[in-house]
Amino acid sequence: MELTIAQKLEALLKLQSIDSQLDELKKIRGDLPEEVRDLEDDIAGFETRIGKFNTDIQALEEEIDRNRAVKKDAEKLIARYKDQQMNVRNNREFDAISKEVELQTLEIELADKKINEASFKIRNKQEEIKATQSALDERKEDLKAKMQELNQITSESQDEEKSLLNERDDQATHIEERLLKSYNKIRENALNGLAVVIVKRGACGGCFNVVPPQRQADIRDKKKIIVCEHCGRIFADVEGVPEPVSSRR
Repeated sequence: MELTIAQKLEALLKLQSIDSQLDELKKIRGDLPEEVRDLEDDIAGFETRIGKFNTDIQALEEEIDRNRAVKKDAEKLIARYKDQQMNVRNNREFDAISKEVELQTLEIELADKKINEASFKIRNKQEEIKATQSALDERKEDLKAKMQELNQITSESQDEEKSLLNERDDQATHIEERLLKSYNKIRENALNGLAVVIVKRGACGGCFNVVPPQRQADIRDKKKIIVCEHCGRIFADVEGVPEPVSSRR
């Protein structure tokens, strides 16, 4: 059965009333849900950073192990070359072995340099891990406190919110799809969440701009859906006793 304009406006006004009550419940929670999400993002970021530091440290430790192996091999070669020097037959062989000893000594010095550089980087990253872990622990404590506060507020209002959401779903079924989409779109763009308003004291109940007397009369007649020419909200009715349009000439 096709609803009249008056019935459609009444259905929209009821839906707006339910949504406004839900908005009030959300206001009680305030910025807590957003703060919880921000803290969760911070924690995830810190954990990712610590994970990267640990990966970097592991790579540096592997580099140190490689250079220690290089150094050990070089030391073995030097010992072998020195033994060979004891049995050389001429100066040319002695000089050749001395050159190999010199090269392996340079390998050891280079390996020591790389080990020291890697060790220095590890110490720095360990300090960064320590600072990041401290910040992470603080965020976790903050999150724990915020979650407790949010859960307490939510538990106090969850039954009421669940009831209102069920009521909203039921009420939405009484509104045609096109009108419901328009209503939801207006609500999304409205700072106060009001998509359906009544005219109060001659002004729009949403943006408070003056509504002309003739337009108020049309709103009262409820023969068509009228929206505010300033904010686009739907007018459901006019508050108070109607004043004759002719008296305002």
